[in-house]
Amino acid sequence: MKRWLLAYALTAVIFAAIDVAWIITVAQRQYQSQIGHLLAASPNPLGAVVFYLIFVAGIVHYGVRPGQLRASMRQRIVAGAFFGFFAYSTWALTALAVLKDFPVMIAVTDIAWGAGVCALVTWLAVAALRKIRLGGTAA
Repeated sequence: MKRWLLAYALTAVIFAAIDVAWIITVAQRQYQSQIGHLLAASPNPLGAVVFYLIFVAGIVHYGVRPGQLRASMRQRIVAGAFFGFFAYSTWALTALAVLKDFPVMIAVTDIAWGAGVCALVTWLAVAALRKIRLGGTAA
């Protein structure tokens, strides 16, 4: 349990830092220019916090996998990428299906971001956990 909680905390910090940077530098402009009419005046903090808590648990469970000592780095990164792909596809493709004039490019960008960021976060979290020798050579 201690290993999982440390993995969760580390993954949360890494994901939040990268995702906030993405939102500020890329997504905010893209969303504002293409779907600004759908955006709230300001984000809902509770919704954001709940999303991050749940989503990070998914990255840890499917990608980082701190309890699976035999999983290779490659297996973890691929699993993390798939988790991000499926999770972000759920949002993006649902929006494409039910929102009038939802841009395909937003959907494609979000799906690619989800897969890429989860692969990157998985890699960074596992590498950091290995560096601090949590469980020897495996995360």
